[in-house]
Amino acid sequence: MPVSVHSGRDLDVTSDAIDDVNVLKGKLWDDKSEFDENKDKTRFRDYDAACDRVKAFYKEQHEKQTVEFNIKARVDFKSKTRARMSVWEAMEKLNTLIDESDPDTSVSQIEHLLQTAEAIRRDGKPEWMQVAGLVHDLGKLLLLFGSEGQWDVVGDTFVVGCRFSDKIIYPDTFTANPDSHDSVYSTKYGIYQPHCGLDNVMLSWGHDEYLYNVFKDQSTLPAEALAMIRYHSFYPWHREGAYSHLANEKDEQILAAVQAFNPYDLYSKTDSPCDPVKLRPYYEGLISKFFPPVLDW
Repeated sequence: MPVSVHSGRDLDVTSDAIDDVNVLKGKLWDDKSEFDENKDKTRFRDYDAACDRVKAFYKEQHEKQTVEFNIKARVDFKSKTRARMSVWEAMEKLNTLIDESDPDTSVSQIEHLLQTAEAIRRDGKPEWMQVAGLVHDLGKLLLLFGSEGQWDVVGDTFVVGCRFSDKIIYPDTFTANPDSHDSVYSTKYGIYQPHCGLDNVMLSWGHDEYLYNVFKDQSTLPAEALAMIRYHSFYPWHREGAYSHLANEKDEQILAAVQAFNPYDLYSKTDSPCDPVKLRPYYEGLISKFFPPVLDW
């Protein structure tokens, strides 16, 4: 039989048809992920076997993420605009960064963003969730906007202002953090009230919290997408069950969204390389549905 030769246009039509079928299937954002069913998940987040670079990163992060620093970081955020550009321009600007906290991948950031978004797309999840996957790490632009290092941009996040949870990666490295010895910050509730809600606590400052604050007033993303962005690195909470004494009923609802997003962020890192040039028209179309042409960063 003759071999069929498909043009790029044919492939685009096929891709569009798959998207249409997924819409007809009525896939919901909280349907179980399917793309990762055959992946060996024991290979991910193996911090015991992590290289020295990763361990040194977390030691520095845990020593320096204090209440004092977090207050200063939030004041600095509100005091200036760091850049004005589109979402896709931000993705391209980020592309030279390698995340020193990540033991699972060394690919460029645009590659990781597209892998995440494409995994969500293949599972037929809503467009807003695909966009959340595409943009979720853009807060790492802080590295280009005068951060003090990688320790105040990337890595797992945790609550500051109360006792550091033993569910955080490498918990012993908090001994050099002055808040560990503070008479208030070292207590179970610290400066917070029982079940005050995560909206009312300070998470360690980094790309999650920064990007959430950039997007919450400059996008039409739904609350579930904003939660995925804000808490996707908050592993002590959404994976290990820590901080239940601070969470409230609202947090129980958004937890489901963060957990639904997590497999796409984590397990897409071994997927085939993506072609940004080929995928750009599709994703710029989605971006335009949820963001203005230019944002304040």
